[in-house]
Amino acid sequence: MKRLLPMLGHTRGNRSPITCDLKCGNACSHPEPNTSDNESFRDIVSAVFSRRAALGGAAGITGALVVSHVTAGTAAADNGTFPLGGGKLPFEAIAPVPRTVDTVTVPRGYRWDPIIRWGDPIFADAPDFDVENQSGVAQARQFGYNCDYLNVISDGGNDRSGYLVCNHEYTNENIMFSDAFRAANPKEVVDVALAAHGFSVVDLKRDKQGQPWSYVRAGRRNRRITGHTPFAVSGPAAGSDLLKTADDPTGTVVEGTLNNCAGGTTPWGTVLSGEENFNQYFRGNGSPEHARYGIGSGATGRGWETVYDRFDLRNAEYANEGNRFGWIVEIDPEDPTSTPVKHTALGRFKHEAGTCVLAPSGQAVVYSGDDERHDYVYKFVSSRTFIEGDKEHNKRLLEDGTLYVARYHGNSPAAEITGNGDLPADGAFDGHGEWVPLVRGTESLVPGMSTEEVLVFTRLAADRVGATKMDRPEDLETNPVTGKVYLALTNNSRRTAVDEANPLTANRDGHIVEMVEAGNDHAAETFSWNILMLCGDPSRSTRTYFSGYPADKVSPISCPDNIAFDSLGNLWISTDGQPGTLGLCDALHKVTVDGPNRGRVEQFLAVPRDAETCGPVIHDRDDSVFVAVQHPGEDGSWGAHTSLWPDQLPAGGPVQVGDKVAAPRPSVVQVTRTSGNRSATIK
Repeated sequence: MKRLLPMLGHTRGNRSPITCDLKCGNACSHPEPNTSDNESFRDIVSAVFSRRAALGGAAGITGALVVSHVTAGTAAADNGTFPLGGGKLPFEAIAPVPRTVDTVTVPRGYRWDPIIRWGDPIFADAPDFDVENQSGVAQARQFGYNCDYLNVISDGGNDRSGYLVCNHEYTNENIMFSDAFRAANPKEVVDVALAAHGFSVVDLKRDKQGQPWSYVRAGRRNRRITGHTPFAVSGPAAGSDLLKTADDPTGTVVEGTLNNCAGGTTPWGTVLSGEENFNQYFRGNGSPEHARYGIGSGATGRGWETVYDRFDLRNAEYANEGNRFGWIVEIDPEDPTSTPVKHTALGRFKHEAGTCVLAPSGQAVVYSGDDERHDYVYKFVSSRTFIEGDKEHNKRLLEDGTLYVARYHGNSPAAEITGNGDLPADGAFDGHGEWVPLVRGTESLVPGMSTEEVLVFTRLAADRVGATKMDRPEDLETNPVTGKVYLALTNNSRRTAVDEANPLTANRDGHIVEMVEAGNDHAAETFSWNILMLCGDPSRSTRTYFSGYPADKVSPISCPDNIAFDSLGNLWISTDGQPGTLGLCDALHKVTVDGPNRGRVEQFLAVPRDAETCGPVIHDRDDSVFVAVQHPGEDGSWGAHTSLWPDQLPAGGPVQVGDKVAAPRPSVVQVTRTSGNRSATIK
């Protein structure tokens, strides 16, 4: 199953074409799905078109607060014990790490340890991992592949028990299997891959607070959710004809979840996760809807449609299967018998993030980005309100509410936004915006589209109402101290028309937008915004900006992806793409967002070569930081791996660990403080 790599020779810097292929299905090599003529910073009045006319037009253009758990982004402040902008995890920023270094690098006074690795058995009857003898049955009982969203939650009390929950975004069969195994076992390879997607939940234990955690094999909460696990469908589109297939004529039960990326933990203790680049798994039929979602009509690189009919949307019986992915999903990690849910009320697109916070009214608010060049930022506000202690009630909050998409307006003349990062005359990139409602309850607010159509084809609905095209909206998180919302925009090297919220042409390093909801109410329909930082390396680019902080005193940073907060309101940013843009390993940075040091960027750690930093969790009260290390050694191949992490063999060393063949293993890592001030760059 040899892969085609259309990005070979066309990636930026040293960006791996294999990563482009596996992570997003070579999105940059395909025509941009958003062909709307939406303009930024002006109101666009949507004309009333019939659905047929709207889709025909699209085709023509295409052709030419966790309140009960202390977790990252939700912990309470410390009553002024430390000044805002300080920190409970003191460290000396590490120097940028060259992209060929194959270990986790941390500051002096810290150490790192893996908690759990791809293939580690999580049930009593699960086999030990053997990379040369994999099966779908075994993988469904083992920790999955490329971990992304992450949370580590203590049970409290003596603080010696807890659990870890994370999702698994995608697989890399090139380094998971030998060429001979793939050729001889094509169905088993697909079955392993399907089982390696989804979620893992594992119990944790440790000797005392502040000590490293270890996972519990056969823990009471241990669970695997895979590409085969049944999901219930909730919300206004449940049962829609647009969701029915031969396997599910009711349109209410979906087999599996795929390409889960950033997420969030709800105030009632469940976990949300966004299905992101789901399009790459399906072979489409060339419809305008498929084009808008990036579902191609040719054979897929993964070839799953040759093994399972449901991945071939040309088959009339499965024409709607692709519509059953691209949702926010919710799981209850504390109940391994519970049925996970796909929430249609939150819309369907390439979801990045599922950050849930309570408004002053008690309504649940979920922020999410659509991770595509020139796509949009969304939020959902529930109709019903949160009830403390009533988990079953709260688990239904996301079934009904209002879905919004954002319009951003700048307050500077268009001529002052040069595309080169030059500040406008007022000294800031800033403005205001509004949340444009798409659906309220069961009522469509988009002319010419039914409620079901708006929720299933949310991108097309947002096109119609004139949403603002953004530079790959990734994670959104809320500051636990100030209530402000922070949006990571990873990059958009193809941007030509600029606006004040996206002020750089060829934005290859990305930026961070800070948003303040009107009245500091997350349910508000208007907001103000400003740009906190234009990322990059100030020593090599004049197109950077750090809110006035001296550019020569910041750590270089590029391609912001997942974000989190510590208990004092400091922003932590993990990156995805620095090997290509800066020639550096991807990293985790702390950014001060208030006070005289606003805009200061300090690098805390770096992940191994070819890897991406995901799912940061900051437990500063516990002197701990957790990251999911995704796709280490992605640019290698079987027998010529570019990384063997976390086995820590020397570069160019043997591919054996004992009597076993070695391969890189995506893992969850914890970083903890040590006594003294010794260097602790390896475990």
